[in-house]
Amino acid sequence: MTPAPQPAPHPDLRVSFAGIELKNPIIAASGTFGYGIEFEDIVHLDRLGGFVAKGLSREAMTGNPPPRLFETAAGMLNSIGLQNIGAQAFLSEKLPALREKKNVVVIANVFGYTRADYEQTIEILNQGEGIAAYEINVSCPNTAHGGVQFGSDPHLLDEVVATAKRTASRPIIVKLSPNVTSIAQMAYVAQEAGADAISLVNTFLAMAIDPQTRRPRIANVTAGLSGPAIKPIALRMVYDAAHAVQIPVIGIGGISTPEDVVEFMLAGAVAVQVGTVSYFDPVATETLVEELTTYCREQRIERLSDLTGGMITDS
Repeated sequence: MTPAPQPAPHPDLRVSFAGIELKNPIIAASGTFGYGIEFEDIVHLDRLGGFVAKGLSREAMTGNPPPRLFETAAGMLNSIGLQNIGAQAFLSEKLPALREKKNVVVIANVFGYTRADYEQTIEILNQGEGIAAYEINVSCPNTAHGGVQFGSDPHLLDEVVATAKRTASRPIIVKLSPNVTSIAQMAYVAQEAGADAISLVNTFLAMAIDPQTRRPRIANVTAGLSGPAIKPIALRMVYDAAHAVQIPVIGIGGISTPEDVVEFMLAGAVAVQVGTVSYFDPVATETLVEELTTYCREQRIERLSDLTGGMITDS
């Protein structure tokens, strides 16, 4: 009688991209995990693959007026407005505490409203120690070009990525907007402009209205939709992007279970970012690492990184 296959005793969850090695593929997404240290009392930061700090601008910003969050049937609308303390304050007030922690991979998210904004913010952050990479948020309106988002215009995307690459002393990850005609085209443009990796997707433009008051649920009227509702679309976009570029892809969109992680990796992602679920369960990222370890044991997956791009099709 043939013995039943045994679970993999010690699955290898390590993944790497752009010269950065993570102990596992679970990265806490920007805007959902503060500056990291706010979670240190409930989450062991060193057990995560890494985390992306709240988006940073050249100067501090107060963000949009409330209400700016609204729970939907299968996700969440947010219009925070990129409220943050500014790049210099991050270096002096947050980064020192993060440096004291061992084996914590810190990625700084960067945004701006002109190319000069990105350049100057990165120049400030270059002075800090303990940042592994920059994630360039291109979902902001370019005020110098009439408010067109950097991430929705190939020419503007090329310009801002090239500027970031020229300025940065660390690898750059370009966080792509899903609000485009062809995500494959934008992924390719980012690659050709010098991106070391891409992450996708950012939130989908959406809105909600209170039928009783007839007013928008969000003060800014429109907002970004995230959570489980966007996962199937995000998964398709990761698949399309991964087939258009040679650089690593980081998947984002409604991830909350080990199966979600595996799906994104099979579609072509080397790692994933976990965001909205942290609003509903603040320890979700660390829990997901534990659940992913158990999943790999039960499914006899010895090396998780082998799954990247491994979806099987009839063709």
